Amino acid sequence: MARLTSIFFGLLAALFVSAAPAPNVLENRDLLGEIIDALGIGLVTKINATITLDTLVTNLLFINFEAQNPLIFELTIDQVSSTAGINGTEYAAFNYTFPTPVVVPPLGTANSGSIPNVLLTQGAIASLNIIPLGYLDLLNVNVNVRALTIDGKLGIPLVITGLHQNNVSTTYNLDLTD
Repeated sequence: MARLTSIFFGLLAALFVSAAPAPNVLENRDLLGEIIDALGIGLVTKINATITLDTLVTNLLFINFEAQNPLIFELTIDQVSSTAGINGTEYAAFNYTFPTPVVVPPLGTANSGSIPNVLLTQGAIASLNIIPLGYLDLLNVNVNVRALTIDGKLGIPLVITGLHQNNVSTTYNLDLTD
């Protein structure tokens, strides 16, 4: 893991150094996402989905996820959009801007907090068959982060697009209260 972190940190540093005149947001044309995917690092370690009675009508549920930071500096997540599914079939999608950004410490993890309005794209009833599997594949993840933040402040904005991750442990919780 230390070697992967060193390689990733080196590639990230090279990306910063080679950037043209300091843009407001470093547009990386999927390069950073491709590097993360190639190294098999994965930014999500676990997903928790909460299904309510309303989910059966609205096809919307709540999720939260554990984000990991394999780097030796702090990352702050400002926004994420994702599609998730099984074997290439999309079952869920969302786009969410965090009201309070998620600060992920160096070499640590942080929980995203509750993310509402995650759409079950196949519908709630058709999605029930994936529950026993206990995992989801992240089919396409785009994330706006800031690297080198200090307690979630400042940092270098990065747009990471096209992330993929297979077999992310997923727990489904039923909340049948009103």
